Amino acid sequence: MDKNEPEKNKGNDNQANNLAKFTGLAFQMIAVIGVFAFVGYKIDSAANHQIRWVTATLSLIGVFISLYMVFKSVKS
Repeated sequence: MDKNEPEKNKGNDNQANNLAKFTGLAFQMIAVIGVFAFVGYKIDSAANHQIRWVTATLSLIGVFISLYMVFKSVKS
């Protein structure tokens, strides 16, 4: 057994942790944008808007919240 082997495994573990962290973050982004878009769609449907401005606005808010989550996660 080589004494450098634990260092190799440490790098792989760190890479796997980063992959899991950012994959989870991607799913969180999808969920946040999807929930905001769905709520906007339901509001527009209930109000019978011909132009789906609530859906667009809430989707955009969801994107900004998702980007905030990404920046916050990457910063720490």
